[in-house]
This record gives sequence, C-alpha cells and structure tokens, in this order.
Amino acid sequence: MTSAPEAVSATTVAPALVHRPGRWIDNWDPENHVQWEGEGRPIAQRNLRWSIFAEFLGFIVWQLWSIVVVQLPAAGFTFDIGQTFWLISMPALVGATLRLPYTFLVPKLGGRNWTIISAALLLIPAISLGFAVSNPETPFGVMLFIAALAGFGGGNFASSMSNINFFFPQREKGYALGLNAAGGNIGVSVAQIVVPIVITIGAIGATKNIALAGWFWIPFILIAIFGAYKFMNNLSNAKADFAASAAALRDPHTWIMSILYIGTFGSFIGFAGVFPKVISTQFPEFSNFQIGAAGITLAFLGALVGSVSRPFGGKLADRFGGAKITVFAFTAMAVGALAVVLTLPLANFWLFLGVFLFIFAATGIGNGSTYRMIPSIFSARSGVADAHNNSGDVGTVRKTSAAIGIISAIGAYGGFIIPQVLGASLGSTGSYATAIYGFVGAYVVFIAMTLFFYMRRGSKLGQRV
Repeated sequence: MTSAPEAVSATTVAPALVHRPGRWIDNWDPENHVQWEGEGRPIAQRNLRWSIFAEFLGFIVWQLWSIVVVQLPAAGFTFDIGQTFWLISMPALVGATLRLPYTFLVPKLGGRNWTIISAALLLIPAISLGFAVSNPETPFGVMLFIAALAGFGGGNFASSMSNINFFFPQREKGYALGLNAAGGNIGVSVAQIVVPIVITIGAIGATKNIALAGWFWIPFILIAIFGAYKFMNNLSNAKADFAASAAALRDPHTWIMSILYIGTFGSFIGFAGVFPKVISTQFPEFSNFQIGAAGITLAFLGALVGSVSRPFGGKLADRFGGAKITVFAFTAMAVGALAVVLTLPLANFWLFLGVFLFIFAATGIGNGSTYRMIPSIFSARSGVADAHNNSGDVGTVRKTSAAIGIISAIGAYGGFIIPQVLGASLGSTGSYATAIYGFVGAYVVFIAMTLFFYMRRGSKLGQRV
C-alpha cells in the first residue's frame, strides 16, 4: 500500500513539457503546482499578453461603426434613424454569430495558429471601411455589408477566452480571464478616444477624413499577426472534443449562463456601442469636447469604466464566489437603469453621465463574475468536491471551453438587441425611457435566475459557484 507521503510526492511530479515545431507544447498541466511555478506560468503569461493585444484590436474593429455613424452626416451621408441604428448593431449581430465557430477553431487549429488567422481577418473590415466612407454616394446596402464585416472583430473574443482557459489553473482563472477580457473590452474605449482625433488628420474645413478610422489600425493589426506567430503557443491537450462540445450544448447550465451573460456582457457591449449616439441625441451640446481640432466624445468613459472594472469582478468572484458578485452586479445595473429614467427629464448631462458610468462599472463587474462562474459550474457538475479551486480533468476543461464559446456567442447578441430596442423606443416615442424600463425588468429576472440556480439552499450548485 502506498504511504501518504509517497502519494503526495507522486501528485507533485511535474510532467516534462515537450516543445515541438510550430510552437506546439505537449504535457501542459497548469494544475500541477511544480510545472506551473516553474516553466508554466511564464508561458501562460506570455500567451495572455499577446492574446490581449489581438483581442484588443478585434474590439476596436468591432466597434468602429458605432463611432463612424456619428460622423457620417458631416461627410455627406443621409441615413435615417433606423438605418443609423442598423449600422451600429449589425457588427454585433455578426460578431455574436461568429463566436461559436471561432471557439471550436481553437482546438481544431491551435490557439496560436487561430490567433494569427483571426487577427489577419481584421484587415478586411478595416480596409473596406476606409474605402466605403470616402464616398458619400456609397449605397446603404454596401455600407451595411461592410459594417457586418466588422463582426470579425467580435468573434475574436470567444476564441481568445477559450484559448486562455486552457493555459491557467482553476484558482487563477477568474483574474486571468477577467484580465484577458478587460484588455479586449478596453479597445472600445480606445477607439472612441483615438478615432475622433485621427480623422482630423488631413481634414478640410468641417469635412473630416473619416477613412482613417479604418486605415489607421492596419499597422497595429500587422504587429498582432507577427506577435502571435513569434511568441504564442499551441497546446496539444486543447484538442477538439466533439463529445465534450455536444455535452456542453446539452447541459442546461450552458443556456442559463448564456442568458445571464446577455445581461452582463450584452449590456456592456450594447450600451458601449450606442452610447455615442445616445449622447448626441439627448445632449448634442455635449457630444463633442474640443481638443485642438478634434472633437472627443465622452462616451469613451463608459467603455473604459466597464473594461477596467471587469478584472475586479473576476477577482471578487475568486474570493467570494461568482454567483454572489453576479447578483450584486445585476442589482446595481437595475438601480442604475431606474436612475437613468428618473434623471433624463432633468436634462442634466453630468448627472446622466455619472449614472451611466455606474451602470458600466456594474456591467464590468458582472462580466468578470459570470465568466468566473462557468468553470466552477462545470467542475462541480463533473463531481469535483472543491469546484471553486479545481478545474477537474481534461474532459471537463474541454467541456468548459466549449461552453465558454457558446455562452460568449449568445451573450454578445446583447450588442445587437440593445441598440435595436433603444432605436425602436426613440423612433416610436421620441424617448429612450420605454426601452430602459424594459432593461430594468430584465435585470430583475436575471437576479431571480442567479438566486434560484446558483445560490438556493438545497440545490446541487448552491454556494459552490
């Protein structure tokens, strides 16, 4: 019979990492403390950094049209309210749809290989946007198609998160996934700061050079392609497991978390995309603040706050549990949305901005906490006793990664739903209030779902996620 000391020693032996051509790594096991504290952590952190950069550019490209549409009237385009909101929401619709296949391409091709390809695809919408907005005679249908191409950037998030999930141990996934997501999310804010400045380069009078909104990012995309090629890795144990993927599709908690993720990430990306338009509609005198020749919209603050708060949501979930933090986030979002409705009649921009920034902070915290819940849920359902700190076997990790892709895809449809609902409310009532009341009701439903499935005493997952 093996003695206790010998058993402990056997579990701490680190399997030797094997590096093969094409930057493939065999025997990756981040749950092995010896491997992780030795060679594992630096490799994971390097892959995380380049994953963040590629995903950051993906979010920029994904959100370019939300900024460009505000500039189109000055460039000679004459689109109505409905067409404008379609240009804002179409990238979200396509990006959400692409997230599912993007997730499964990571285990199929390798995380490093797919990052190279997915970053290269960003060149298509960036270049196309530059040509389309240069001619005010470009038909709306063509503009809508090119806006749809920006969805390539939205797909990057799912593959990036699925890939990074394989690199980190369970006890550090909340922070790692939160940091990865925040680094990408902050691309929305950076785009909303940089694009208004960039398009003043070569401007003639009031006519801005909005083609640069797309072309400016091409050198950075090329750097991301090279960085992924040179510094990222493929993990051989991150293989396609169709049985695990099918199991994730059949698991009811995949769909429950998808709905909750619509509430957190969907709210973030939806509000971030439409925020410049909402400000220009409700407070046109505050839609631009001049910095030299550039007019900067303060809408970037919303995406910035939501992005920065995301890793804190993951960190809080690591410590207190994802379900508790998610309930807190939805409660704050509901309170904030009610405050928006109550303060809109006051026509006070600074109060409006402050309340919306509160909502953005809550969406960021909720983004981090819901993502932290996912690995714990599937670990617990696989029979792991300490699901909060142990990711389970390879099959469970693969099922978790598949679920992450599905959940991120469904959640991203919020980026389409929110602009469409706000646009319909504005078009039919002349106000955003009706739509926001609807969002409050949705947040209350999400709170009830989280409490029932993940915090209710007596449930199998209660107090474990």
